[in-house]
Amino acid sequence: MEVFTTLLVGLQAVGAVLGAVSAVLAELAYVRAMRDGHIERAERRHIDVLARGLYWGMTLLLVASLALVVLAYRTGASVQPALTSSYWSFIGLALLVTTLSWALSRKRVSFGLGSAAIFMAWWFLAYLTLGRFPPLSFGASIALYVVATGAFYGLLCLLRYLMTPAERKALHVS
Repeated sequence: MEVFTTLLVGLQAVGAVLGAVSAVLAELAYVRAMRDGHIERAERRHIDVLARGLYWGMTLLLVASLALVVLAYRTGASVQPALTSSYWSFIGLALLVTTLSWALSRKRVSFGLGSAAIFMAWWFLAYLTLGRFPPLSFGASIALYVVATGAFYGLLCLLRYLMTPAERKALHVS
């Protein structure tokens, strides 16, 4: 049973890291693609591959998490994962990533804010899964996420502005 638990934890970690790395690569691909103001066919294919990485990362993450909860219940573990604040932070962030991805695809949220929120959620998920996240209550972890997302949103806006060619900057200013 210990080997199965280790396998599930490993799959959960692989899913979280795959999603976080795909989020970084997707952001870099988007910035590169938008340098000339539009996305070509090859750039679209590249971004689609990264989207599949995000999809499979989230799938691995959630399936392994569910399996770990069921396994803890079936073995009668003294600490049930579903009763911890870190588990609910994990589930809340996974639902947030899914909801924000849907909202971005339907253009119901600005791209800058949505991509920053998804990016930060993936990294919070990776840190939670790898056990590197400090033990916080659910409310404290959400507050930390909101502050980190705001800071990262500002940083992304600055970086996107700095990476935009001068002739396109002139179009945005006027």
